Amino acid sequence: MTKLRCVIVDDEPVARKVLREFTGQVPWLELAGEFENVSRVEAFLTEATVDLLFLDIEMPRRSGLQYLKSENFALATGKDSFAGLRLPAAARPLVILTTAFPKYALEGYELDIIDYLLKPVAYVRFLKAVQKAKDYLELRQAATAPLTLDSWLFVRSEKRIERIEIRDILYMQSLGNYVTIFTTTKRILTYLTLKGLESQLPTGEFVKIHQSFLVSLSRIDSIEGNQILVSGKNLPLSRNYREIVMQVVERRLLKR
Repeated sequence: MTKLRCVIVDDEPVARKVLREFTGQVPWLELAGEFENVSRVEAFLTEATVDLLFLDIEMPRRSGLQYLKSENFALATGKDSFAGLRLPAAARPLVILTTAFPKYALEGYELDIIDYLLKPVAYVRFLKAVQKAKDYLELRQAATAPLTLDSWLFVRSEKRIERIEIRDILYMQSLGNYVTIFTTTKRILTYLTLKGLESQLPTGEFVKIHQSFLVSLSRIDSIEGNQILVSGKNLPLSRNYREIVMQVVERRLLKR
């Protein structure tokens, strides 16, 4: 995935400086602009494409929440909109609210924000929030990508090289620097990280359901509670990934 273009909106110079410095420490984030009020970013978003918005809540004239509730947010962040119609969520940037007041958290999540950062923002918490946004956007891309089920890959297992058909893979489980690949006929242990293996797979065919599990979408039999059934095997569905997994699955349902 290319860099995520992000924008900071906050009336406090110190708060903007903190987020600017944090953004600069994450190699896959690109700061596209920073603004002290909603009106300025509103004009910017009519011309620019942005993936992620760091939005303060309490600002002069209009708050961040007021902006998110307005039609202008939908219309300003999509190039193919029609007056009076809200764009689908996929056409708008993800929003991370930044505020010193925890009382707004519930209202923010009701407006489909991706995360909520309390000031003063710690870097570790910032990194967790932007990683969540990155994971969501990658899965959103995967949900709309065309399937290519006739591909394959090579992996090294012990002293031999194994060829694996992508369509035969059920799921993969990470074990430190090793990954076990479970296929319809066998299991293969290879010296790879899950992230490294994921980068070799066609976009749109696999979904991460847990920090240690990557599953073929076409092999999911059912989802119930915090478990996913794949070829008779119950796999853990992490709370951190559940919402994203369900959105990917629901989009596939809508296409049928």
